[in-house]
Amino acid sequence: MQAFELSGYEVLLWRKKQLAKGGRKEDLDWLLDIGGGLTWGSLQKLLVDHNRTVFITQSLEMLESIWQKHLLENTPLQYLIGRCPWRDIELEVDPSVLIPRQETELLVDFGLQKIGRKNFGHWADLGTGSGAIAVALARSLPAWSGHAVDCSLEALKLAERNLNRLANNSNWQTHLGSWWRPLKEWSGAFDLVLVNPPYIPESILNDLDPLVRDHEPRLALCGGEDGLSCCREVISGSRIGLAPKGWLMLEHHYDQSDAVLNLMRKYGLIEVSSEVDLQGIRRFAIGRNP
Repeated sequence: MQAFELSGYEVLLWRKKQLAKGGRKEDLDWLLDIGGGLTWGSLQKLLVDHNRTVFITQSLEMLESIWQKHLLENTPLQYLIGRCPWRDIELEVDPSVLIPRQETELLVDFGLQKIGRKNFGHWADLGTGSGAIAVALARSLPAWSGHAVDCSLEALKLAERNLNRLANNSNWQTHLGSWWRPLKEWSGAFDLVLVNPPYIPESILNDLDPLVRDHEPRLALCGGEDGLSCCREVISGSRIGLAPKGWLMLEHHYDQSDAVLNLMRKYGLIEVSSEVDLQGIRRFAIGRNP
């Protein structure tokens, strides 16, 4: 990989020039880190000592063109550089998939907590998108049999690339289709199913941040009129798809907790509970097959 040697003064002058054009300091520093290989810690040292020498993996000219496109077109930086850090990995992303959020890392943590030290089982990631959840599960449960499902062929191909690169020593396979439908052969076998479905009500899609509304795939955002159409389909099929005592866990909109928990009870799940996100908002619904 090519490296560019620069003085701290050059980097800080460039940074000041870019911020004068607009945008958030946090986003530009993220671009320097993920796009240019200049970590936040290294940048903080430059702010104290301008005379330090640093090496970056991308020229300042290239980083400037990315920043300019971000400002002019409201394009997420993750799409522009094609990468997104998540948990302890760096995922490939593109506009065919949602950009993985930090909150969704918690969904994996809750799932792993529930299964404890179970040595073998079957997991599924329904609506895998970039494959973020699937990669995390495959890496954490290498002896398990895993299944990643998505109805978008483009998204599924990207998930496969991430799984091949980051979890190639694990037992997993991908399936093209909607929710439980491609998994009929394994009905009643799943011990852990994690889902981050589309859950934004159609009526508020246009109110989303332009970075999300204009660039992230509508298919992965819109949950129908009330935001719960995909949640209903996932939960209604869970009694057949889950193994006895198998767990289903869903991420949902900030105001949907009661509705999703009631759906779980309606379709016969037990031990129904909720968990909160990083802001203390009930964002995750958990239920278990009897």
